[in-house]
Order: sequence, then structure tokens, then C-alpha cells
Amino acid sequence: MNSENKQFEALFDYATIGIIVTDKTGIIINFNKKAEQDFGYHKEELIGKAVEILLPSTHTAKHANYRSGYYQHPSPRAMGAGRDLFGKRKDGSVFPVEVSLSNYTADGDLFVIAFIIDITVRKDIEIAKQQQQEELSKITFEVKRLNASLEKKVEDRTKMLREALSALEQSKEELSEALQAEKSLNELKSRFVSMASHEFKTPLSTILSSAFLLEKYNNMPEPEKREKHIERIKNAVYDMKDILGDFLSLDKLDEGLIQSNIHLMPAADCIQLIETTVSEMEVTLKKGQQINFNHVGNAEARIDRLLMKNIIINLLSNAIKFSAENSFINITVRLAKDGLTLIVQDFGIGISEEDRQHLFKRFFRAKNAFNIQGTGLGLHIITRYLELMHGTIRLESELDKGSVFTIFIPN
Repeated sequence: MNSENKQFEALFDYATIGIIVTDKTGIIINFNKKAEQDFGYHKEELIGKAVEILLPSTHTAKHANYRSGYYQHPSPRAMGAGRDLFGKRKDGSVFPVEVSLSNYTADGDLFVIAFIIDITVRKDIEIAKQQQQEELSKITFEVKRLNASLEKKVEDRTKMLREALSALEQSKEELSEALQAEKSLNELKSRFVSMASHEFKTPLSTILSSAFLLEKYNNMPEPEKREKHIERIKNAVYDMKDILGDFLSLDKLDEGLIQSNIHLMPAADCIQLIETTVSEMEVTLKKGQQINFNHVGNAEARIDRLLMKNIIINLLSNAIKFSAENSFINITVRLAKDGLTLIVQDFGIGISEEDRQHLFKRFFRAKNAFNIQGTGLGLHIITRYLELMHGTIRLESELDKGSVFTIFIPN
């Protein structure tokens, strides 16, 4: 054996991959040492055997077809592209392999060289990697699921917290409103007690003093003095009656006991109602005071007769009370298709701009009216009556020049 053949044999035997040589019929004619290690056979056991002995039984039939096709069109190629290839050891165990084919011709005969690599370690790594990826996918999925669950819990807790804070804020507002209402109520009670004490004290003092003087004049021939004090007593009683009437009206309004009874009233009936009320109020006029009544239009009006009368009485009472002797009070009614307009004008003490914005609140008294008898409820009651008839009230006033109250009740 020359040195070249020895080098070839050494290269064949000591190659780090398995090498199998077959003839054109698939019979093994050579088998290197690495192949012996991989398959567990000695070379002598395989020489002359079909190459399918090294394949799992499930692959032998297909492999014969593949081998036949290759021998018809031989060319260097890698086998198993896209497929998993396996070899079978002498003990029957199966292991994954990677195969490359080449060929050569000698003396006109075709020979095939198979280069075989045991890829068990690589496959194990790939399987481990695949398992790790699957496990990672499971963990990732579980983490996402937990994150979604956590986000949902956080969202729910946040929503609950917002609702709790909203409820707390609402409770705080309700408590604040309740406290404010209680404070306002206490202030009203205090003002009511103060006002009632003051307003009742004056007529009661008048009644007491006049009764005392009447007793003194009882046996004296001075009828004009007795009549004067009797008149004072009557006026004081009327004042107390008016005060009690305001209190009772406000109480009924607050309790919802006063309801409107609105109906269409012909123009003549409206005018008659106002004329009658004006006539009734003339007995309360101060010395030299006069009421001038005018009416325009002949349309029907949608009003409550009793509420309307009370409104007129209140407005005229104020006009008389806050006007001087020998003054005029003008009352005008306009009966139009869109509604009734009532205007009451006096030339009395007037109302300051500062007081006008509070004038319709209960118990409010203008600064320049503290020394004049009154409850501070009249205008407030008027606004409540107007609400029941869907009406409005407007005020124009100037200090020491008088006031104009304009009421409109729509049809």
C-alpha cells in the first residue's frame, strides 16, 4: 500500500463524522470507525449488507424508493431537508442523524458516499429549547392573564374608590347643605322671635295704654277722647290680625296647604275684584291719602281670585304704610291677550338699591323701614302666590321718591 492510499485510509477511518460507502444496489462496501461508534456495529458485520439495516423499520420502504431515485440522478446533496432523519443502532435504539450524499464512479460503476452526523445532542438542545419556549409561552400567557386580572382588580378597586369618594363628597355636600339649612332655620327662628316680639309689643302697648285711658275717661264727659282710644285699640287689633295673617299664610305655603285654583275670569269680573279690594282698603288710608284706579283692555285673565285679592291687599298695605299723609297711590290693571298686568305705584320712602336685592326674602326689612310696623313677610308671600299662578313681579324704586311694583300673570 503506497503512502497516498494510507493517507486516504487514515482520513476515512479517523474522520470525525460517520462515512458509509455503498454500491449502486445499496450494498455497504465500506464503513469507517466513527460510523462504527455511532451505530454500534463492527465494520465486518455490515460489509455486504443493504444500507437499510441502519434505518428504523418504519423508514426502510420509503428509503429504498429515495435511494433508487438518487441513483438514477446522482448529485451531491443534503438529505432530509424539511424532514427528521433517524438511524438505528445494533441494539435497536434510534437516534437522529443528519445525512449528506456524494458519489463517484470507478471502472464504470457508481458508488455513493453517505456522510452521517449524530445530532442527538443538538436535537436534545432543540427539544429543550422548544420546551423552554413552550414553557415561556405558558408563563407569558399566565403572566398576561394575571396582569389582566390584576388590572381588572385595580380598575374595580379604583372604581369602588371613586364611587366611595363620590359618595363621601356627596355626603359632605349634603351635610354641608343640611348644616347650612339648619343655620338658616336658626337664623329665621331668631329673626322671627325678634320680629314677632317687636311687632306684637307695639300694638299690645297701644291697646294697654288706650284701655287704661278709656278707664280714666269712663266717667268724664269727653266722648271724642274715648272714641280716639277705641279707634287706636281697633287699629292695633287690625295690626295684630295682619301680623298673624302673614304668619299663618307663610306656614300654609310652607306646608303646601295653599293650592291655586286658576280659571278664566272675564275682564269685567277682574275689574270688579280689584275695585272691591281697593274699596275695602280705603278704610286703612292715612289722613289725606287717595287711591287712583285705572284699567285698560277687556281680555280675559287666567287667575286665582283669592290669591289675586291677597296680592292686591299686600301691595296696597305696603303702599299705604310707607307713604306719607296726603299722598297718592296709583293702581293700574291692563287686560291683554298675553296676560294680566297689575301696577301699584306709591310716592313714599322708596327702597335703596342695596336693599332691593333682598326685598323678597322672608323677614327682610329695608333699613329705612325698621321704625314702621311690619313683619317683612308681605312681599315674600306675594312671590309665593305668584309662583302658584306662574306670575312674576318687578320692582322699580328710588329713595324718598317712591316705588313701582309691576306684576304679570300670563294667560
